[in-house]
Amino acid sequence: MYPTPYTGLNQVLRELVARIQDILEGDLIGAYLQGSFALGGYDQHSDVDFIAAVEEELTSYQVKALQVMHDQVYQLGPEWAKHLEGSYYPREVLRDGARRGEELWYLDHGARSLIRSDHCNTLLVRWVVREKGVTLAGPDPKTLVDPISEVSLKAEIYETLTNWGQQILGDPAAYNNRFYQAFIVLSYCRMLHDLVNGYLGSKREGAEWAKAVLDPSWSDLIDGTWEGRPDPAQKIKQPPDPEDFEKTLRFVEYVMDLSRQHVVETRGEGR
Repeated sequence: MYPTPYTGLNQVLRELVARIQDILEGDLIGAYLQGSFALGGYDQHSDVDFIAAVEEELTSYQVKALQVMHDQVYQLGPEWAKHLEGSYYPREVLRDGARRGEELWYLDHGARSLIRSDHCNTLLVRWVVREKGVTLAGPDPKTLVDPISEVSLKAEIYETLTNWGQQILGDPAAYNNRFYQAFIVLSYCRMLHDLVNGYLGSKREGAEWAKAVLDPSWSDLIDGTWEGRPDPAQKIKQPPDPEDFEKTLRFVEYVMDLSRQHVVETRGEGR
């Protein structure tokens, strides 16, 4: 089945792309899956990450029409319609990685309307779209995104890993729930995997890699994270196991230290 193994999700994606095309007409260049449905390791609890490439910045009329459309799509029958997440990239912004960080029109996971956000405007998203993206409509994504060097990719991974880690450790109460406890562990497994290996893998790949190469004392924490993924809307309201949460904070510190060592060693080898 294409583009995913899930009939309900495929129905939602076909409807989404058709409605975007009806609104944007010739301004729509293409639509692509990124995230876990591009990298693999997805399951029935995965977010559905997409991007839409458009000719230019959306007009106020187009945004208004898309707001109505996304609210309608959210109300479609399949539960997958509530798990869409993605951004609208103007052609030149998508092509040029130097324009990362600019705000785009963005649909957050579980949202019914667009907001302005830089959430998807990263080198990581561009790399996934270019190298692994699943085409829903439009040309080969390699024609839309400039190549991204391994050095640049690793630099952004390290920046994200470090900055988010400082936020988590600086205000752990903001993440003290079952959803974030699991999400943080899986994310830090994946980010360390990606930093060391120089390419982006799925959460599943990152977790299995981390269990194989990190101290075995972390394996139980990593294995326990999969139970925190189903039904994130409810999990985010539930307190985590206190010991698991404290261990998660230590895991963040541990991965930050390992990543720092890796970057220093890599720079030394490059001299």
